[in-house]
Amino acid sequence: MAKSLPRIFSGTKYSAVRNLDRNMFARLGTLDFISRKENIIICGASGTGKSYLSQALGNQACLMGIKTLYAITARIFKKLKLGKVDGTYLKELEKLTKTELLILDDFGLQAFDNQDRETLMDIIDDRHGKKSTVISSQIPVSAWYEIIGGEGTIADAILDRIVNSSHRIDLKGKSLRKGILKQEK
Repeated sequence: MAKSLPRIFSGTKYSAVRNLDRNMFARLGTLDFISRKENIIICGASGTGKSYLSQALGNQACLMGIKTLYAITARIFKKLKLGKVDGTYLKELEKLTKTELLILDDFGLQAFDNQDRETLMDIIDDRHGKKSTVISSQIPVSAWYEIIGGEGTIADAILDRIVNSSHRIDLKGKSLRKGILKQEK
């Protein structure tokens, strides 16, 4: 018997074509991964529902009283770069560390410079084994090493901490946004 999903996930389209299993997502929807300090990586082409699923998990966490932060990855890096200039970097990093569930959306859409790599390492290292992170990306995990770039040991360290403690969802199929426009007409 399929597990009952919280109402927040009721609009989700589960299918083998999308590579999204209802039972697996029902398990993730219990948010047990947060108590186990595990991560989730959601990858897929534009419009396949990565942000929707990430936000649904975040919304469910908020409803359950779990401190959650959703951010576009490039924007949070910009904010932290400014923090290094105005002296608030450590304070902002501490906020991210204390957040039980951090959602980084659109990971890897912009090239990482040295400061971005350092910031990502700070975020991931501070959270590893202590808090959960959901990362959504159009870029497949197999290409993250090149996207993070820089000195190989930094990319290795970041990926080791992210990937090895993560549940992975690789969404397939066409953009769901195309169907929305047709329904509205």
